Amino acid sequence: MTHDHHHNQEGNIKIAFFLNLGFTILEFFGGLYVNSVAIISDALHDLGDSISLGLSWYLDHKSKQGANRSFTFGYTRFSLLGALINSLVLIAGSIFVINEAVARIITPEHTDAQGMLIFAIIGVSVNGYAAWKVSDGKTLNEKVISWHLLEDVLGWAAVLIVSIVLIFQDIHYLDPALSILITAYVLWNVIKRLKETLYVFLQGSPDDVSVEELETKFLKKDFINQTKHVHLWSLDGESHVFTAHLILEGVSEYSEIIRVKKEIREILKPYNFSHSTIEVELDTKTSSLIEIENHSK
Repeated sequence: MTHDHHHNQEGNIKIAFFLNLGFTILEFFGGLYVNSVAIISDALHDLGDSISLGLSWYLDHKSKQGANRSFTFGYTRFSLLGALINSLVLIAGSIFVINEAVARIITPEHTDAQGMLIFAIIGVSVNGYAAWKVSDGKTLNEKVISWHLLEDVLGWAAVLIVSIVLIFQDIHYLDPALSILITAYVLWNVIKRLKETLYVFLQGSPDDVSVEELETKFLKKDFINQTKHVHLWSLDGESHVFTAHLILEGVSEYSEIIRVKKEIREILKPYNFSHSTIEVELDTKTSSLIEIENHSK
């Protein structure tokens, strides 16, 4: 990644963050003013996105820090903490909004349709621009942010349609019903993301790399007799770590071990592991022969 691209990436996230945070504050008070629980629910959703954007912006700086004695793998894994905080905030906010929306259906209240229309137009414009700014991102982080902002655009498009309907037909339950639909959709995706985050936290094997596939490739080599302690996990869902203990056969010279390690590295090369550690061990037969030879000398 070039310096210019990284600078543009950071700048786009920064712009999206301030746009999202400013609009979140505006729509929260605006939702109270027009008495729309749908707008308030989207404000809480946007608050979660603002936290996500803010953490992404901060972690973009933090990730530049290299490994040290405290964090020997570097600071990459800090992004998981951001994902966890963001998910918990969104879940708590979603439960609150659904509770309020259900109460509003039971006891209907009038909603300012024209006020909703104005906020919907602003919402589509602001979130649409922010989504466009990060739409060409290449990193996983940018793609996730782009998806969040696209969800916001779709949510405000739905509010726009409902506000137009309410101008002509005052259906009181339409606004809270829309709120429940938007919040349920967001909650469903947040829970899925939280599950993925916890899986990475617990050092589960990433889905895009197969341990069995790697072991099969290793065992196809004539000089590998057995694989032991093959471990694969992810630092943040994107940067993976691999370690393995391999038992060699027919290898007795140091130069051969160097060649073997080079071939193993070639097997691992397409996977782009952030860190990989390979420990090799001679098989019992070869080790015994070397020991006898050294002893005779």
